[in-house]
This record gives sequence, structure tokens and C-alpha cells, in this order.
Amino acid sequence: MSRWIAAALLLMAAPATAKESGFDTALRDFRELHRTEMRRSGIVGSSFYLVQDGRTVAADHLGEQDGDAHVPVDAATIYHWASITKTMTGIAIMQLRDRGLLSLDDPIIRYVPELAAVHNPHGDTGAITLRQLMSHSAGFRSGTWPWRDHDWQPFEPKEWSQLAAMLPYTQVEFKPGTRFGYSNPGIVYLGQVIERLSGEDYEVYIDKNILKPLAMHASYFDRTPPHLLPHRSHSYTIRDGRRVAAPFDADTGVTVSNGGLNAPMPDMAKYVAFLLGDPARQSDYDLVLRRSSLDEMWAPQIAAGEDFTQGRMATTTQSGLSFFIDQSAGVRFVGHNGDQNGFRAYLSLCPEQHVGSLLAFNTETRGVENSAANRKTAESRIALAIDGLCEALAK
Repeated sequence: MSRWIAAALLLMAAPATAKESGFDTALRDFRELHRTEMRRSGIVGSSFYLVQDGRTVAADHLGEQDGDAHVPVDAATIYHWASITKTMTGIAIMQLRDRGLLSLDDPIIRYVPELAAVHNPHGDTGAITLRQLMSHSAGFRSGTWPWRDHDWQPFEPKEWSQLAAMLPYTQVEFKPGTRFGYSNPGIVYLGQVIERLSGEDYEVYIDKNILKPLAMHASYFDRTPPHLLPHRSHSYTIRDGRRVAAPFDADTGVTVSNGGLNAPMPDMAKYVAFLLGDPARQSDYDLVLRRSSLDEMWAPQIAAGEDFTQGRMATTTQSGLSFFIDQSAGVRFVGHNGDQNGFRAYLSLCPEQHVGSLLAFNTETRGVENSAANRKTAESRIALAIDGLCEALAK
């Protein structure tokens, strides 16, 4: 989990006497840094929300959602949230568990028997559990579709049959349960569990059980409905200092449970409010998932700090159940980030302080030169700049 937005969270967690002067100053500094990095790195569009006690207390919409047509970013702009989708997949698994349809320690092959074809040099594939998949400790590879080398190849596999055909050519890379290894296919397998137990497509299940109950009415998966197309952000990558358009409105196919979510910032603020909880609304929120089950998802399962491929900035990061957990200056952080098709997205929570934040970019800046940080992304440079401030504020 990236901690680059932790400074704003810590400020909101500060005593009331410190909020009056410290918050305004730090938020002004953050906004200046955000704008400066966007200009310097060629980021086309970005949004930032800070949510406290269910209310959005700070909101920024910068740049353009379409850099060619010069359409500005606004509150209706729809970003791709990529791997933050995994948090909803985890919530769906917990819903099914709470309804008595599964146990987290059930073997995955009970629900997806095709996985028995996977080669496991470390033991019995039948011993791999749903819990291990949720904590990225099951031993499966990172990439779902590791052979996409050309633009003409499918963005992601369209059908489950395509992934199933690869299973006899797939192996478990380390002994399950012994270490962390971020795995997109593992989450796709959980998506199959959701579909097979509910009898519904993943997108339909999540819409009925998470999006609609939280009134996230402009949120959806994969291809954009025609009435929302004017708000759909384009996305870009920076290659050799030049902006390159990524495929517009890409379809994640069978990997939807791994990274198919699209949503505007106000909808995602509703999701953050649900995750943080509110005693006045808890009976409604419990219809989505009980507070105790969310707390269970945020309990550390395995150390994840040696894997920096997902944008996490600390060696102390741990993997929970579909969320990442960290501790800095006495404050607990829970969250997830996403990175796909030119989009970068971050969700971060301070549960004890009832504060959460959202950050979305429609431009992926990997490869932009920075002599001081040795080719760090713009997002990482913000993280590095903010991290020291976070620690100072927490003293």
C-alpha cells in the first residue's frame, strides 16, 4: 500500500488545536506539490479526495480527462481503479462466508476444480486455501496474461476457458503460506468462486451486493455504458518523455474481479465512507458487510514489505485479506493501490481517525527521469516527499 497521502491523513488525526493551523498549511503544500509534479511529469489529469466522518472535506480535480479534445477533469470524470477492484472481490468472499456458503480455509479446488491441473512442486495443490489467495500467499505468479507482447494481442483473456487451458502449463512458484507473492490470477480464481456460488456474473453480483447498496450509481465494470461515455477518462503512458495514448475503455474480460472497476470520485468517496464506518449508518453498512468482518480483513496475515512491485513504500507493509496494512508514527494505515492501462489509483484509510483518501491519475509516468530518485515515478516522488512530513507530523 502506498503511504504517500499519509501526511493529509495524519493532519486530520491531529488534536483539534493543531488542525486549525497545521492542516491548512500542509494541505496547501500538498496541493502545490501535486500540481508541480503533474506539470513536470506530463500527467494529463488527476483527482484527490479527502474523506472524514463520511464527508468529503477536500477535493481537487486537475488537468484533463481527454488530453486531445481538452476536456477538463471534474467530479463526474470516471477513472479506472484497477487493482482496487480486489478489495471488492475480497468483500464479496467475506459476504459469502458470512452467509454460510464457504470457509476462508476451504481449498480453492473445492470451488474451482480445474486448478487441480496446476503443477505444484511444493506439495498438494488441494491444500491451497481461499485465505491464502486473499493474502497473496498461495504461490501463484503475478501476471494473469504474461505473454502479451504486442498491441494486437487481447488486453486480457476474454473467457475462463482461456485461463483454464493454461493451467496445465502453470506451476506454484513457492510453498503456499510461507511468503507473500502478489498474484493477479489468484484473485481471478476468487472471482470464479463468487460466480459459481452465487450463480451470477461477477459484475452482476458486485453491482447487487456492493455498488447499489452504497448508491454508487455511476460505477460499473469494463465497457462504459453510452450515457456515461462523455465522462470516461482517457489514459496515457509516458514513454521516452512523450505522451502515448493507452487503449480507450479497455475490457478486462475474465480478469474483471482482479481489476475491472471504473468509477467517479464521488462514488468512491461513498465506498471510503462505508469502509471507515459510521455508527449512525452502521445498520445500513452491515447489509453490505459487518464491521467485524471488515476488521478481520484488516488483520495482518503475512509480511509483504519485500515486494515493491505494487507501489508500496515501506518495508513494514503487511498483507491482510484483500487489503494492505502499515504503521507509521503510531498511525495505522489500510488500503490498496491500482495500476493498469495508464491509470494509477490509490485508496488509503486511517481507521482509528475515521479518515480516508483517494487519488487517481489518468497518466502512468514510469520511466520519467529523476536524478535524485533514480527513475522514480511521479507518484513515488510524491510519496518520498510526503513520507518525511508524515513522520514529523506524527511526533
